[in-house]
Amino acid sequence: MTALDNILLDAALAVILLAGALLLIRIRRGPSMLDRAVGVDVAAALMVAGIGVQAASTRTRYYLSIMLVIAFLGFTSSVGIARFIAVRDRPTPRPVPRPVPPKEGP
Repeated sequence: MTALDNILLDAALAVILLAGALLLIRIRRGPSMLDRAVGVDVAAALMVAGIGVQAASTRTRYYLSIMLVIAFLGFTSSVGIARFIAVRDRPTPRPVPRPVPPKEGP
């Protein structure tokens, strides 16, 4: 591994760590549940990226299956949270006014 590879891997790790710190702030301050759901999805992507950096630095393929499992879990958790939010925020149907029958004369 060359020195340039090490520099690029260290830079990638630094960017991932910075993104993780900003993500934690976003999850904590997120004004809505949807912001937090997106934050959890991004956290899974950052974990996959971090494991990818580790796999690249150690030059092992063992981590690829772990990355696939974490990506799948992140996707399914995002879909689950989205379904929960969709059910919770479903608008209540308004009552439909009944048509008034015309009055017949005497």
